[in-house]
Amino acid sequence: MDRATAHRRRWQILAILCLSIIVIGLDNLILNLALPSIQQDLGASGRDLQWTIDAYTLPFGGLLLLGGGLGDRYGRKRMLSLGLLVFLAFSLAAAFAPDIESLIAARAGMGVGGALIMPATLSIIKDVFPAEEQAKAVGLWAGSSAIGIPLGPVIGGVLLDHFWWGSVFLVNVPVVVLALVCGFLLIPESRALRGGRLDLVGAALSVATLGVLIYGIIEAPREGWGSATTLSLFAAGAALAVAFLAWERRTAHPLIDASLFRDVSFSGGAAVVVCINFCLFSMLFVVTQYLQYVLGHDPIGAGLRLLPSCTLIVAAPIGVQLVERVGVRRTVALGMLVLAAGMGMLAAADASSEGLALSALAVLGVGMGLAMPPCANAILGATPADQAGAGSAVTDCSVQVGGALGIAVGGSVLATSYRGSLPDLGPLPPGADGLARDSIGGATAVAGRLGGAGDRLLAAASEAFTEALRAAMLVSAGVALLGLLLAVAILPRRGAVAAPGAPEETARRKAADQVSH
Repeated sequence: MDRATAHRRRWQILAILCLSIIVIGLDNLILNLALPSIQQDLGASGRDLQWTIDAYTLPFGGLLLLGGGLGDRYGRKRMLSLGLLVFLAFSLAAAFAPDIESLIAARAGMGVGGALIMPATLSIIKDVFPAEEQAKAVGLWAGSSAIGIPLGPVIGGVLLDHFWWGSVFLVNVPVVVLALVCGFLLIPESRALRGGRLDLVGAALSVATLGVLIYGIIEAPREGWGSATTLSLFAAGAALAVAFLAWERRTAHPLIDASLFRDVSFSGGAAVVVCINFCLFSMLFVVTQYLQYVLGHDPIGAGLRLLPSCTLIVAAPIGVQLVERVGVRRTVALGMLVLAAGMGMLAAADASSEGLALSALAVLGVGMGLAMPPCANAILGATPADQAGAGSAVTDCSVQVGGALGIAVGGSVLATSYRGSLPDLGPLPPGADGLARDSIGGATAVAGRLGGAGDRLLAAASEAFTEALRAAMLVSAGVALLGLLLAVAILPRRGAVAAPGAPEETARRKAADQVSH
């Protein structure tokens, strides 16, 4: 496809890229609803269920930077198509998995596919959109990722009401096929002009660094944040990160130019993205339980009540306009302040505050919509055209690390505060006290077996959970304020300085625009 045609069809191309992002976000949220059915049908243990989630997270997070580098060297469209094919194949394998081991392996394969898809989407945006339109395109890209938040529980609930648990994976099939076909027809191929040989040492170090760090974050709540295992994993991850950056500085064909991390737009944007996604994933982990166990909604009802967070989609283009008027720093700082306010509102919610909680979700969405697109665009704008894939992968890694930290830290604070807030539960059947103190889900299960006598237990568990919710959301509010400070201290007043190669790209696109008209 010639450049003039690609430029003319750039908005259709963006729709395909957003579709690819939606299916990844949707898949993870739907799976959580299917876990009880998977446990019953496949005889899975609690540890097995955790690995159905972690088996996706580890390869997805660990391979992102490598996936971006492969796109830069061998073609971004090619990596997107390969990622979609891998994701499709392993979605089918997961749907018909005969045992838990096969399901875990299929989830790992889906993570590999996701690691190829995610960085390709942003780097293709950088290729087909002129610099003056990239912020708007990135805003829509970021907004599309939020659609899966309410849709996941709703679609998952409908499917599980009518079909078996494997249907939650089959929902990916038509979406991926559509993205594959349309992508083949519309998306142009692009790669680095100075590709060179693949940096195999850098690739291995990047996979090891991200894999060890994310595994450490996942294991920390189970092992203890101060345990020898957790501290050893974090120390190993830090050492590998230092080795990776040292290697990238000396090699002739780096996977990513290490000097990019000295660019305030690049490093500052990545740091704030970590904070934003810490808050988002921590909120989702806590609020989905609050809606179902405290307020008593079924999964579909809980999903519908997450719809207010879709204000992110409305706020994203507003954030782009604000950047043009007041600059990146002030826009992101405002977004993080609004995000912190939303977390504070959630911290005040209790069993009779559904309206407050839903209003807080709307405020959270506005904050994320104002802050996330400018940060992602700052990273993209600071990245040279020939390393767009690797630069995009840094954005995706920041999302993944922030999300993993949000779930791990938020989950730890929630569990600790919940157990500490529960009063003496009185005489219960053998093993029931421990189950009730483990989580509000466990308390709900015990209360259901006790009949009318379980009402007291349920009331105590709900009150303890709202105390725990308050603690977890206040921690997230603190992280949002940290992101605000980082934005003020690090991000530039205006947008990123044009990365090397950007003037030539702009001239080429202007020429294509003239041809298309």
